[in-house]
Amino acid sequence: MSLTFIDWLIMAVYFAFVLGIGALLKRSVKTSDDFFMAGRSMPAWVAGLAFISANLGAQEVIGMAASGAKYGIATSHFYWIGAIPAMVFVGIFMMPFYYGSRARSVPEYLRLRFNEQTRALNALTFAAMTVFSSGISMYAMAKLIVTLRIFDGLSAALGIPHAWIFDLSIVVSALIVLVYIFLGGLTSAIYNEVLQFFLIVAGFLPLVWLGLKDVGGWHGLVARLPDPALAHSWQGMASPHTNAFGVEWFGLTMGLGFVLSFGYWCTDFLVIQRAMAADSMSAARRTPLIAAVPKMLMPFLVILPGLIAVSLTAGGTRAAQAAPGAAIVGQAAAPGRPSLSPGDGRHGGATAPPAGRGIIPVKLDPGTGRPALDGEGKLQYDYDMAIPMMLLHFFPTGLLGLGLTALLASFMSGMAGNVTAFNTVWTYDIYQSYIKPGASDQHYLWMGHMATVFGIGISIATAYAATRFNNIMDMLQLVFAFVNAPLFATFLLGMFWKRATGHGAFFGLVAGIAAAALHHGLTLPAGAIVGIKGGWLAVLQHYPSEMAQNFWTAIWAWCVCFLVTIAISLFTRPRPDSELVGLVYSLTEKPAEDRLPWLRRPAALGAAVLVCALALNLIFR
Repeated sequence: MSLTFIDWLIMAVYFAFVLGIGALLKRSVKTSDDFFMAGRSMPAWVAGLAFISANLGAQEVIGMAASGAKYGIATSHFYWIGAIPAMVFVGIFMMPFYYGSRARSVPEYLRLRFNEQTRALNALTFAAMTVFSSGISMYAMAKLIVTLRIFDGLSAALGIPHAWIFDLSIVVSALIVLVYIFLGGLTSAIYNEVLQFFLIVAGFLPLVWLGLKDVGGWHGLVARLPDPALAHSWQGMASPHTNAFGVEWFGLTMGLGFVLSFGYWCTDFLVIQRAMAADSMSAARRTPLIAAVPKMLMPFLVILPGLIAVSLTAGGTRAAQAAPGAAIVGQAAAPGRPSLSPGDGRHGGATAPPAGRGIIPVKLDPGTGRPALDGEGKLQYDYDMAIPMMLLHFFPTGLLGLGLTALLASFMSGMAGNVTAFNTVWTYDIYQSYIKPGASDQHYLWMGHMATVFGIGISIATAYAATRFNNIMDMLQLVFAFVNAPLFATFLLGMFWKRATGHGAFFGLVAGIAAAALHHGLTLPAGAIVGIKGGWLAVLQHYPSEMAQNFWTAIWAWCVCFLVTIAISLFTRPRPDSELVGLVYSLTEKPAEDRLPWLRRPAALGAAVLVCALALNLIFR
């Protein structure tokens, strides 16, 4: 496709703002605390928007839309039970430990509460997870550029082979993020994340409005869905064989609602770092609660486009006359809209693929260019293309530039969040602790800059692993199951059971990660091929979907870590109470809230947020 001058101008202005913020803040970054912790000077509302925006990366926007197309409105579980309760919990109960201990990172809190071994294990696994997640964002960005053919004209003019565009897109996007993080550190990332949050909302609101208008509103959307169950979040959850997730209610609530969600929101330094940058304890506690309000509404921005894409499938085959202006793959687009010419998502081949699910194309094999098949010989649909194809389908000139900028913003926020978390953990918890302790503050500031550079370099390598998944949300949840799930068991016991010991925490974490690996190696999702998706030891059980496998991998990892930590702690000597003050709930002074207005009381805010989340679950049950 060819973008117009207005489209390019919108994107150019955005990049100028992003790089300009980094350049302006460079003068204020004088110490390692300024670079890694933003000087702990952020007001609650800024930290709150950064808290959600750091999570609102390309894997969130593109991945949730893909899950919306694949699983339906049940994807909202990632928000209404898979995020909101955990965000309330971390704000009310866990931030006093993080902020009050003055720890500079989550691994450092583990050192204060347990021992160096536990800190080292968490630091290494978290560092690996952040560069992996950053690589997923790179992959999503490059795939978007290839699919929308943004650089086709430029590559032809410069004589660059068409097959190189995917690789070139990864490198260019990585360099942009590198520059503004290198210049301004966490402060630059946070202010850019606030900007990116508003851009994402501004870019996707028109898309949802145009999509719903095209299909006849919510009721028209439901009527067009290929399966009516896609419009319900709890229907069919009694059995794994009667819902798109392929998991029953217990696996959903325990695996996603408890283990994965609490494991992510309560222990992942990527988001915790934003709250720790707040200017006071009160602001730090309110940060995740403020973020929970827009988080509840995100399904309407990122899941609905996927559902609309699926409804256009039905509209193109069963009810074409109901939407005379709708453009289906292989047909002409409506006036004023770019025509759809989907490529393979990897090399951007111009050959039209077999009929996909409406505007969602069939996934093509990157090696042969032919339609990719699963283990059962069925076509694989490229659900990650739901958002890009929706943009092409509905947005005219100018508005298309805004939509593309919103996607670029989501990519930048997600990748930058992972990079800033990585450089902090690497510098403080690995380099300063084990490689070169006792160096000057300026030396650690220099190392933070270097960690930004090689962290992005490693992320580039991991971006190519993401090409093996047809839904990057499935891939991301698998990573969380290995790292965050057992870690949450360690934190839960460490913060609320003073008898937990360092030996118990360390070996519990090792056992939990090993249990996740063992479960993954012995199970396989339906239609998957043995390898990166499981079964690499033996196939003892098949799950109906990759998501079901992820949930149960997390459950096994959490349970094993929890039980092993308790067992070993009972046979090892605990630390005296005097060393645990401020680190364990029963030995920590509770913040006074009686004199605060109710809007500034974390408990009152949390209760209001939970009531709203419950209402949304009931409405879309």
